[in-house]
Amino acid sequence: MLVFIDESGDTGLKIKEGSSSYFIVSLVIFEDDDEATNCDKRIQLLKRELGKSEDFEFHFYHNSEKLRQGFLKAVAPYSFSYLCFALNKKSKNFYGEGFKYRDSFYKCVCGFVFENAKPYLKEAKVKIDKSGAESFRGQLANYLKKKLNSKGYNLIKKIKMEHSHSNNLLQLADYVSGIINRKIKKKKDFELYYKYIASKEIDVRSWPK
Repeated sequence: MLVFIDESGDTGLKIKEGSSSYFIVSLVIFEDDDEATNCDKRIQLLKRELGKSEDFEFHFYHNSEKLRQGFLKAVAPYSFSYLCFALNKKSKNFYGEGFKYRDSFYKCVCGFVFENAKPYLKEAKVKIDKSGAESFRGQLANYLKKKLNSKGYNLIKKIKMEHSHSNNLLQLADYVSGIINRKIKKKKDFELYYKYIASKEIDVRSWPK
């Protein structure tokens, strides 16, 4: 089992000054490693079909509508599923001392989405978009393993940090986050993209209400 994690939005709390109103973490699951490999290869082939360089990065926020739909049509036939957790920073019920600090903020939201994913994980090899200091990445890996693994029952086998520009399936997780962001905000065009991944949805939660 392979799991890919990426996010949409930022950890800033100054919404009136430009911070995002939501911070969303998405967890994309491939139960079959060969299926993940084939999806990865299809994304790489799509780059050549579009005349892009081999290291081109698909990024939902920056891509055009045409490019977004091309990407989604390419990945839709493959068997994967996803869970998302959206932190609503504009809610009057949003609080928590730890959310003032980027590292604890990110760690907390990752913990929420992994907690919801527990019934669907088994010895998962997890890849997370590589960001932040190396010390934080190590802390995050240890935190998730401690939170999810127990004696004789390991939901997470390994956690690895990789840059999204060099991992096509992290780019898929970015797309899921971007689409769910638009859906939660009720953007008028969200259905253009959501229809490609709707059947793959396991769980999407927003907190606080």
